Amino acid sequence: MSLIPEKMLSISPALAATIGLEEAILLASLNELMCYGTPELNKGYEWLSVDTQQLQKALPFWSISDLQRISANLRDKGILLIASAPLHESNELRFAFNETTLDHQSHNIAATRTPEKAELGRGAKQISPQWQPEEETLRQLSQYNIPNEFIRNQLPEFIAYWSERNEPQFSWGSKFIKQVLRLWREHQTQETKLSQQTTMHSSWLPTDDAINILTQQAGINGNFVEDAIPEFVLYWQERGEASNTWNSRFIMHVKRQWARFTATMEHNFEPAPIQGNWRPSQELFEVLTLANISHEFAQRLTPEFVLYWKESGQAHNSWNTKFLQHVKREWSRQQSGTSQIASNEQQNNGQQRSNRSNSTRNNSLIDELSDRSWAST
Repeated sequence: MSLIPEKMLSISPALAATIGLEEAILLASLNELMCYGTPELNKGYEWLSVDTQQLQKALPFWSISDLQRISANLRDKGILLIASAPLHESNELRFAFNETTLDHQSHNIAATRTPEKAELGRGAKQISPQWQPEEETLRQLSQYNIPNEFIRNQLPEFIAYWSERNEPQFSWGSKFIKQVLRLWREHQTQETKLSQQTTMHSSWLPTDDAINILTQQAGINGNFVEDAIPEFVLYWQERGEASNTWNSRFIMHVKRQWARFTATMEHNFEPAPIQGNWRPSQELFEVLTLANISHEFAQRLTPEFVLYWKESGQAHNSWNTKFLQHVKREWSRQQSGTSQIASNEQQNNGQQRSNRSNSTRNNSLIDELSDRSWAST
């Protein structure tokens, strides 16, 4: 008994290294079936139908699932055209090699080729500078609802890229389809992101989730968060940018302000009266800048602030904190158009002190920050 009772199947090592061993074996077998079969010419392609029995007789070492998987791989690589349903449903494979036939005589020529010559005729080729996609390629892309203008716009970059790489391919049409599909998905993703973006508007407010993250998880004072909203809205309104992550930006903005505020404000546990030469710290001016309050406005308030509290003789843990509240109060009055003279402010402050005798000695920075009395004046 001969160790080789059947006809040998010849494959190219270079082809197997390029497209895979299994794919090269199936391609060689289909080529032999095409050479000795009776293909039909349709739209420039030679089509042949073979049933599963013929395939398994030629390739008995593979199951139907294996044949389906490998033939699909050849189709995805652009080497094979398939016009039949999956093998386990149709029990046949209707296929054509992805190369056009010049005339009806080519079938007779192909029938006389040896497998080696036929395989050589279907070898990989480098891209031409004048390459254009075939109608079949454009038809496949149109099934994804890709505009023709978008497809055409990708041609120059596609040709230039593969010309520089100088790599041969079995099917440039298949390569082009993959690239256009990838770029189209990226384009759609970008358009979706842009459609969800909105510009900042004056009525914008952070969501409850954003507030909870800041006040409950980050431990930031709620009044501090509330005060940060107008300056945040104004800043981004002036810039005119669009975004779909306003809440995330607001959280980052407040966290940065809070970190700077707590790091720069004084935390002395021993109250002390104000000194005649007291001046607000540079860090305090940075905090005011974050709140869109001008440096000059705060400086104009400093002499009056020092004189008033020096005459009062009261002691406080942090004069920076007290001055910050004073500046914010005066800024609020100026913005609302209800500015009052300094004597009225002192009278109101004196009335508040009489109602809250000595309470400031026990107030912490957070207590002072939480004082909302200035907002109603």
